Amino acid sequence: MSKFTIIPLCLLALFLCTNSFSDQNDGVSSFQSPLLIKRHQRTSIVATESGEISAVHIGDGYTIQFITLEPNGLLLPLLLHSDMVFFVHTGSGVLKWFDEEKERTLELKRGDVFRLRHGTVFYLHCNLERDEVPEKLRVYAIFEVGKCLDDPCLGAYSSVRDLVLGFDEKTLRSAFAASEDVFGRLREAVKPPLITNAMAGNRTQGLEMETWGSRLAKLFVRVEDVTDHLEMKPVDNSNKKKKKKKTSAYNVFESDPDFENVNGQSIVVDEKDMDALKGSRFGVYMVNLTKGAMMGPHWNPSACEISIVLQGKAMIRVVNHPSHQSKNESERFMVEDGDVFVVPQFYPMAQLSFVNSSFMFMGFSTSAKTNHPQFLIGQNSVLKIFDREVLATSFNMRYETIERLLGAQKDGLMLECVSCAEVELSRLMKEIEERKRREEEEIERRKKEEEEARQREEERKREEEAAKRREEEEARKRKEEREREEEAAKRQEEERRKREEEEAERKKKAEEEARKREEERKREEEAAKIREEERRRREEEEAQRKRKEEEEARKREEERKREEEAAKRQEEEKRRREEEEAEQKKKAEEEARKREEERKREEAAAKIREEERRRHEEEEAQRKRKEEEEARKREEERKREEEAARKREDERRRREEEEAERKRKAEEEAREREAEEAKEAARKREEEREKEEEIAKRQEEERQRKEREEMERKKREEEERKKREEEAMKREEERKREEEAAKREEERKREEEAAKRAEEERRKQEEEQKQRPPPQPPIHH
Repeated sequence: MSKFTIIPLCLLALFLCTNSFSDQNDGVSSFQSPLLIKRHQRTSIVATESGEISAVHIGDGYTIQFITLEPNGLLLPLLLHSDMVFFVHTGSGVLKWFDEEKERTLELKRGDVFRLRHGTVFYLHCNLERDEVPEKLRVYAIFEVGKCLDDPCLGAYSSVRDLVLGFDEKTLRSAFAASEDVFGRLREAVKPPLITNAMAGNRTQGLEMETWGSRLAKLFVRVEDVTDHLEMKPVDNSNKKKKKKKTSAYNVFESDPDFENVNGQSIVVDEKDMDALKGSRFGVYMVNLTKGAMMGPHWNPSACEISIVLQGKAMIRVVNHPSHQSKNESERFMVEDGDVFVVPQFYPMAQLSFVNSSFMFMGFSTSAKTNHPQFLIGQNSVLKIFDREVLATSFNMRYETIERLLGAQKDGLMLECVSCAEVELSRLMKEIEERKRREEEEIERRKKEEEEARQREEERKREEEAAKRREEEEARKRKEEREREEEAAKRQEEERRKREEEEAERKKKAEEEARKREEERKREEEAAKIREEERRRREEEEAQRKRKEEEEARKREEERKREEEAAKRQEEEKRRREEEEAEQKKKAEEEARKREEERKREEAAAKIREEERRRHEEEEAQRKRKEEEEARKREEERKREEEAARKREDERRRREEEEAERKRKAEEEAREREAEEAKEAARKREEEREKEEEIAKRQEEERQRKEREEMERKKREEEERKKREEEAMKREEERKREEEAAKREEERKREEEAAKRAEEERRKQEEEQKQRPPPQPPIHH
């Protein structure tokens, strides 16, 4: 919510909210959307005769607590773990918190909005003497607590009593300078509930207790909180009629609404309206719809909205974003007093009140900055920023139809929508009845299947028992037959073993002779193989030496190219950083000029802006130091890379020298071997080696040429495949667009027919209401 410029159109609202949502098993009361938390689903934290606290957890980060104090009820001192932004729904009371050695007091009444910072120690008292008719003090508060680290835990705050008594007695006596008798009574005292009745004696403090209170506050109040609270004084909001910046409570009922017409009104409280919300993660809003009204379809682009129903009932429609996890395009649910509903950021929504009751709700947005909701139609429709032809193509409609659609509604945020909520409710009931019918049919079908399965199982068991008896009889017969066969097999086995022993003795002799012949043949082959391997090894060593030389030359060339590219990238990075620094300096100078002009216009806030400017300059200096440090690190890295390159070059020279030495030794050995061999044999081997090298070279060139041709062929095939896939995707997208356009046209026709039927129903109801006698005014007690 925000101070918005708005657009509603009943027809477009129904157009957006036509699809059904999550399946349910029972009536409207049992319907549960993931965005809705019913009143009975709250978690009870504290419940006493003097009051209660219940909570609702929103995701992993937010908690809303409903604090109710009976007349003269007292919420005992608490230490906040997170910021607390709250709204007073009913009643009046006194909020007290501790600031350094001072006790700050704020008189609360219906409609007040206030914030306490994390680390604050506070307590809350419901007035008894102030109101003529005592009324419960109801406070709705939101906390950003994140995930609890302990289980169980409250997360939002801790009792001051528990924190104090967590220390040992010696530490406490030294800190408070109290007698042993006092701490004996303190240890023996029964722990009171978090909410209790404020007796007259409890509200009167002696000098000694005041001293303890001031020392206790010092343990928990942060220095920055002291600075923030020094400007806060006891507040009297009785004369406040218009929005005004104050470091105090802000009352929504005593301020002018941001928007108001015959269909309702709305108001938003953000950091511009209330200084206490600066630096907070939350804003506050309130909306009041009259009977048979609607807040037009819109979405919030900068915050999530967490709403609490204060009065009446209504239908809420929220349009989901399509995803593989969400089966539904929209959700529809009914809310009533005490319910909490959540609308995530960017989710379009619409609220519709019933014709027999108004609808009022307040809530918290997850941003204290000014929000600008995007509405779909009206004078400031977000759709009007688009070209009409583009919009007509998007909706698959004619240009004239789009013009009539966008120009039909001229009203603002809230408009009349008679029976819209009732139509939504009837659709919801029909969908639930249809789901119940399908579920009953499914249950009946499952029962029949289970009965058939049970019968099949019994039949299977009977067949298994009969088969088991047959198998036992056959097994007995097979056992007797097997014993006879085993006896015969035993005799045959003895005869076979004798024959095998004789055959094995004969084979052993033959194998021994064959083994001797084979060993002789292997020795001859091994000698020939050794001679062949020696020749092939010498040739492979020579070929490998040449390949290594070529590979090292190629690597040196690649290393030189990489170093040149790295130097080029470093030069480009240096130039880019210089441009960014110049741009940032220019922006800093522009910001300093704007801050100076703002300082002249607002003399009262000079100190705050000066501190902001110094903070920016410190950040800028810190950023420059970081950039200089990064530049220094990059320079060191470059030097390390140059050192590494120099070492690699030294290593390469060393390897070349070793390779030259190895070649020299190999040549000397070759000359010694050649001296022992005949000169003719040496000449033939040299010629054969040259021929083989030439053949190997030609084979390598042929292989490389084939690899290049194969890579080019694969590249061409890959490009052709991608082109075919892109063409297929384009054809598929075109087909989907045509199908979606046809569906939208059919949906539009159905919606127009539904709107006509709703209009006819509305006219009939208006005629019936005109014929009825006027209703008697209700009597208020």
